[in-house]
Amino acid sequence: MNTPTEELRQEVYHVVAAIPRGKVITYGQIAFLTGRPQNSRLVGHLLHGVPRELRLPCHRVVNASGRLVPGWSGQRALLEQEGVAFRPNGHVDLKASQWKFMETEALDISGPPTRS
Repeated sequence: MNTPTEELRQEVYHVVAAIPRGKVITYGQIAFLTGRPQNSRLVGHLLHGVPRELRLPCHRVVNASGRLVPGWSGQRALLEQEGVAFRPNGHVDLKASQWKFMETEALDISGPPTRS
């Protein structure tokens, strides 16, 4: 039986796997999509420990103001390769590059995570 944290971990991984190339999502949006809108910090904690072999596009997750992960020097380069727009202050331009998941088909967060 999965613990609540393990269930959340799997749901978070599913959301991250579904983020389209060239788009970003915030920790808070992931928390919302998993039915736990108050847990954006926990989402960040869970993403910090993603096993490399899952090959999830964690570089597509930013904070609510579009700020990148502190200390991850390669995140910006990965996003730029995908065409993500940036503001002069170095934050992602969320107006231009945020995933508008409400405008896409239903998101299934059950089952094993897959890479998109």
